[in-house]
Amino acid sequence: MAKGSLYIISAPSGAGKTSLVKALLEQDSLICVSVSNTTRAARPGEVDGKDYHFTELAEFDRMIAAGDFLEYAEVFTNKYGTSKRWVEQTLEEGRDVILEIDWQGAAQVRELMPEAVSVFILPPSRPELERRLNNRGQDSDEVIAQRMSEAVSEMSHYDEFDYLVVNDQFEQSLSELQAIFVARRQLLASQQLRHGEMIELLLK
Repeated sequence: MAKGSLYIISAPSGAGKTSLVKALLEQDSLICVSVSNTTRAARPGEVDGKDYHFTELAEFDRMIAAGDFLEYAEVFTNKYGTSKRWVEQTLEEGRDVILEIDWQGAAQVRELMPEAVSVFILPPSRPELERRLNNRGQDSDEVIAQRMSEAVSEMSHYDEFDYLVVNDQFEQSLSELQAIFVARRQLLASQQLRHGEMIELLLK
């Protein structure tokens, strides 16, 4: 069986990453998203093991010391991390794994798994990004201004990634993202594993 590929997808808040990944998962059963460990408390409606693996701080720190994370970070006093064992097992099963992490997490993962494919998603303009953040109707003007500032900092790292998708027209952007996954599966080494018997018969 051909191993799956590891994908890192990063974007500033409001660029549409979550919507694109959700649509991608609905169209391709061989793709799954890593479920992170976190020390924060579950929010209403969140399910342990589906949204996050909710983990006590002491256990999270033990996992850090044991080298159990591909990457981890502290965000607003809470810690988040990606399980190395789960990612490796899922890739061995032939499924592609998406990590939705920021550029700092992406750098950590590339050090441990340099074969990871990284994709950065950009909004088409700053005014459009601000409009999307406002349309959520969840944040005050002050919070949106802070998110815009953080977005500019995040976007400055776009050139550290392998692929760039500009999310202007959603369906077009989804098609471009799908193309990256499809093309990766056609690499010679993957196809030799997937179709080895057929190729052998063709060449007899």
